[in-house]
Amino acid sequence: MANSLSPYDFLSASEKYPVVDVRTPSEYAKGHIPGAVNLPLFSDEERAVVGTIYKKQGRNQAILKGLEFIGPGMSKMAKEGLELSVEGKLLVHCWRGGMRSASMAWLFETVGIDTYLLEGGYKAYRASFREMLKRWKWNFVVLGGPTGSGKTDVLKALAVQGEQVLDLEGLANHKGSAFGALGQEKQPTSEQFENDIHEVLRHFDPERIIWVEGESHSIGRVFIPDMLFEILMNSPLVMFELEREKRLDRLVKEYGCFDKELLAQSVKKIQKRLGGLRTKEALEALDCGNYRKVADITLQYYDKGYANSLARRKKPLLVIEENEDNPDASAVKLKSELSYAYNRYQRETLS
Repeated sequence: MANSLSPYDFLSASEKYPVVDVRTPSEYAKGHIPGAVNLPLFSDEERAVVGTIYKKQGRNQAILKGLEFIGPGMSKMAKEGLELSVEGKLLVHCWRGGMRSASMAWLFETVGIDTYLLEGGYKAYRASFREMLKRWKWNFVVLGGPTGSGKTDVLKALAVQGEQVLDLEGLANHKGSAFGALGQEKQPTSEQFENDIHEVLRHFDPERIIWVEGESHSIGRVFIPDMLFEILMNSPLVMFELEREKRLDRLVKEYGCFDKELLAQSVKKIQKRLGGLRTKEALEALDCGNYRKVADITLQYYDKGYANSLARRKKPLLVIEENEDNPDASAVKLKSELSYAYNRYQRETLS
């Protein structure tokens, strides 16, 4: 009989052994444990039929119908399980740790695969992230700064230099602005975004500083989990400000390579807040290939919005002002100057 593992032990075991998600393709697409392989016991349509029979005719009739569906494919599923297994072992889960995962575990055990089930299923895995956020006193440091400052590149430099970095924009496949989807892959669902954040944080040491870029609650079409967003809003803020002309240089370099029509669509997304006249000027500049003027006009909007969002946060723990666009050097400077300021912050928090 298959053994059951808690979400924590299940995820620890997943570092070595494959995870098999036996839910339907649509359930898996909405959100899944990162790295899990989908071997659905039922298709979406089959699950709907079984569910209807369960409600109208009862458990036994639903089981019989389910067996009709999976019977012809059992050999194929068993072979796939054998091919996936590592050292003859697999980790298996369904939605709530019920009949679907138990049935697949029976099949895998029958062909000699040691199978371990996720106690409480995917639902328990999802809840374990919230429990993890509650359990620890997280040491997040939020890196803020105006649009075009190069905060993302500074964070990447910090990661190369050995710091713990939660790259929310990288996980979201979006840079957070009206232009943020340009050059990015399709965004995950908000549920998958949360799972991906969970995957990163569970490998971090919460007693060490975790750097994260300051973001709105939404990044494109996905949302930062409410509990995490609240933690970040109450975490110390470090401001990183790059000289404005350097910011314009960076924005032109970053976005000037994209098709004019795509850029025009992005400008139109902020038309209401930019204003009719400024939007017209930006689009005319874009048509003429004057990308620097476009960047200058849009920055006026983003800087105003950023000032408003900053007013809702606590006073910055530290402000770093740079005249040169050098993310590696800025990362070194941030680490050096944060050390004293953060120790002082912790003492004041504990007192």
